[in-house]
Amino acid sequence: MRLLGDPGLATPCEEVTVFDAALARLVEDMYATMYAAQGVGLAANQVGEGLRVFVYDCPDDEDRRHLGHVVNPRLVEVGGVTVRGPEGCLSLPGVEAGTPRHDHAVVAGVTVTGEPVRVVGTGFFARCLQHECDHLDGRLFTDRLTGLRRRRALRAARRAPWATDTP
Repeated sequence: MRLLGDPGLATPCEEVTVFDAALARLVEDMYATMYAAQGVGLAANQVGEGLRVFVYDCPDDEDRRHLGHVVNPRLVEVGGVTVRGPEGCLSLPGVEAGTPRHDHAVVAGVTVTGEPVRVVGTGFFARCLQHECDHLDGRLFTDRLTGLRRRRALRAARRAPWATDTP
């Protein structure tokens, strides 16, 4: 797992152009890594692959499970109210902060076999979709924080046992 300070987390990911067994293995490995880390989503750059791919196994606010993956995702719609809710990240273990996100999100992309997919999320699942799309654009949730919230989150990251050279 790549941690805060790793340059790969701040670099926008490349579009996937080859849909082969290696891509399918990457997606399966990402699920295994996400489950081992007890996460609800994982972007490829978090495991050192600079490709536009993410996986998720995430509940919404009604506790309905959403399970899947998206290759070359695009956040095509956000809306509803903006909610400041608790958010963490597998690349900043143990760090959490109230982060503003839209309550509705739609992501379009394709599957590992190149079939079109459209994922609609509300509540916590919408937060997850926005979070993972941010990763693929080289952003972390801390980039959405301002003022005291941002300073506290980055201070917590600097003091974390896993910290090396964090901002």
